[in-house]
Amino acid sequence: MNEKSHEGIYESSPFIAWIHNLSKNQMKYLNSRIDELNLGHEMRFIMMIYDNPNISQDDLVSISGNSKASIAKTLKKLEDEDYIKREINPENRRKYMLKTTEKGDEIVPKIRQISRDWEVEVGITDQDNEFKERIKEIAINAMELVG
Repeated sequence: MNEKSHEGIYESSPFIAWIHNLSKNQMKYLNSRIDELNLGHEMRFIMMIYDNPNISQDDLVSISGNSKASIAKTLKKLEDEDYIKREINPENRRKYMLKTTEKGDEIVPKIRQISRDWEVEVGITDQDNEFKERIKEIAINAMELVG
């Protein structure tokens, strides 16, 4: 094969492979900048919970596309490391509401700043807002498609 390889991604790779590559490399960048965290994609769950206080575990399953077992394992880790807490939902005592702890609240601005730094470093600019909105739209369509 004579195509130029970039981290195992080829010019003819599907679009989604490039999106996956962006996600992986952003996580690597975040982890290199926040060594004490020892978190990978769990960071996105801290962010989701921070941005959506009282979100349920089922909501995270729907939003992320991860399995219930995977989400449960991730939430256990985040709870054990004191980034999130679970509270019983008074309207449905079989469900929990998720919230970030003080430790979780403190790390979110750091993650956001590092994410902005990463965007600048890789060349994402304010002029890309229309493109970013389109990617969000596509992501929502994908979540609805697999429901």
